[in-house]
Amino acid sequence: MKKDLRDFMLDPNLIPPAKQILLSDIAAQSASMKMSCYLVGGFVRDLLLQKPVNDFDVVVEGNAIELGDELVRKYGGKLTVHRKFGTAIWFLPSETSETLDLIAARSETYKQAGALPTVKLAAIEDDISRRDFTINTMAVRLDGENFGELIDLLDGQDDLAQGIVRVLHPRSFMDDPTRIFRAVRYEQRYGFKIDADTLKLINPESFDVLSKLSGERIRHEFDLIFEEENAALMFSRLKELGVLDVFNLPEFNLSHSGLLNSEPPIEFGVSADRVLLGYLLWLMDSSKDLIHTLSKRFDFTFELTAASLAAIQLKKDLISFKDSKPSAWTFHLERFSLISIYALWLATNESALKEFLVKWQHIKSNVTGDDLKARGIAPGPRYKEILSQLRAARLDGEVENAADEEKLLQKLTGK
Repeated sequence: MKKDLRDFMLDPNLIPPAKQILLSDIAAQSASMKMSCYLVGGFVRDLLLQKPVNDFDVVVEGNAIELGDELVRKYGGKLTVHRKFGTAIWFLPSETSETLDLIAARSETYKQAGALPTVKLAAIEDDISRRDFTINTMAVRLDGENFGELIDLLDGQDDLAQGIVRVLHPRSFMDDPTRIFRAVRYEQRYGFKIDADTLKLINPESFDVLSKLSGERIRHEFDLIFEEENAALMFSRLKELGVLDVFNLPEFNLSHSGLLNSEPPIEFGVSADRVLLGYLLWLMDSSKDLIHTLSKRFDFTFELTAASLAAIQLKKDLISFKDSKPSAWTFHLERFSLISIYALWLATNESALKEFLVKWQHIKSNVTGDDLKARGIAPGPRYKEILSQLRAARLDGEVENAADEEKLLQKLTGK
């Protein structure tokens, strides 16, 4: 029996009015080009769960790139095309840098396990059959009189109602083993359960294919996990299923689970980067050798590698700096990235780290190199030594004002 989702599609609490207008414009353009138009996958899944929808994948039975060209011509913005897959990304004509994916309905075949698919244009039924889990196989019609019609050929609605994550066929994880990560994300995000037969497919055979994927593909899956609210639970589930062991990866310390969703206070001056913070909380108890190994295997960015090494080093340094003066802390800490210091503060609650972020890093001497030159001091290494001593005195409370600093400067320079 067909189900009409028209009321859901017109609910401003689920789809903002501006997005409804956008979808209506796309549907009208698609209809004028005699292309059937659908929203698929995550959009329908979240709509049926009555969650606000942010994932807009528009699938057309026809040429999605031609549709995109017409939309740009009519409404503005720009288009990035991927002809190999028949897809386009429409950069919308707005100041928010929003994008929308336009996808040609297609079928997929895999030349070998784990390889990227070979695609060809097909009907919506074929497009549905190529997807990962039944809860992502539903589509809703956008164009014409069929607006709001739900297409559910594989009982995705039933699995969604029962909270079951189920693959479409026994070779699903062999074709694309990154689906293992996706299964865990959906399970933990929604409080679902992976189907028993699907669980049996997460096995040494699929692990063998998984182990051969590029580091970039695997790291992308970790990035996606760290964007999730329940990231720590996802890592625990991956450990339980044996996925982390495939790559000899450490467990995620569950005592850090509540820290993943923290936002740096403005006064800390730390740029909020949830994914990078997640990696630091995950890896700060590892060895530097492991970081170098993971960096090479998973194509870590330079920033991620450096920040991870910094967090490890800083954690080792905490004991030796425990009773140090603010100047000693500051001169040591300012060699490292602020996000590494912030991550360590979250994990240890060491007050000196907070003091550095909020206060110490901003304390400077009023004296400059030009001032020293004006006193007749020859430029050279002595400049850095004098300026460091002046700053240390300010940090440690030995100098409280300009007059005190002048007295110390005279003592240090004899002038």
